[in-house]
Amino acid sequence: MITGIIVALAEELSTLKTLPDALWERSMRRGKFIFLTDEVMLIYSGAGAHNARKAAELAINKGATQLISWGCAGALSHELKMGDLVLADSLLDSDGTLTPVNATWHQYAKNILGSSVAVYKGALLNSKDVISTAQEKQAIFEKTGALAIDMESHAIAQVAQHYALPFIAIRAIADPSTMDLPVAISRALNDEGEIEISKIIFSLARNPKEIPHLIQIGQYFHIAKQKLSTVAEQLPQIIAFQSASD
Repeated sequence: MITGIIVALAEELSTLKTLPDALWERSMRRGKFIFLTDEVMLIYSGAGAHNARKAAELAINKGATQLISWGCAGALSHELKMGDLVLADSLLDSDGTLTPVNATWHQYAKNILGSSVAVYKGALLNSKDVISTAQEKQAIFEKTGALAIDMESHAIAQVAQHYALPFIAIRAIADPSTMDLPVAISRALNDEGEIEISKIIFSLARNPKEIPHLIQIGQYFHIAKQKLSTVAEQLPQIIAFQSASD
């Protein structure tokens, strides 16, 4: 049994430092993988569905028998605050396509995580682009009922479903539904799905009034990463679900 953990952003990789092989972060490159143990593979995908799909295919090609989508998400529901943990029970595409997670693994992970943190379950919506405004988030929530939104989990879930492999998505909320994101954030990703600091600096130079707002979202992102770091300590138990259910 090999678990492939797929992470979209370099900034999210640090949340997995509690896992074995402490030097792995230095060698990670987008589109590449590394075995942390004989049974745990880490793949840094880059943002977006295309990159996530390629990463999932790579993980399976290298022997993964179950997949985890790991990282941050944006809240659609007003119930969710920064740092809240979402354990998606389904993945929803913008066209209404619903892809389930593995129900047994989901319940197993929920039981483990729920003993130490509040866990929110519900649909996680796929988006092709960064959703920037509170108004957009509200409209999407009213239309879909999804709790949160990201750009990778649905693609990974579809690949897992194609190969009949277990899949779960673990995401921490980085921005609340009532928050408008700075324009610099929506322009930060390059064509490879990586955050490009120079783009953020250029955007802020044109609109310096966004600097306090950007600092605030940075603080929220830090809170989300702290939650993921805490949850990562329980990943060995979550990953072991197949053997526990045998």
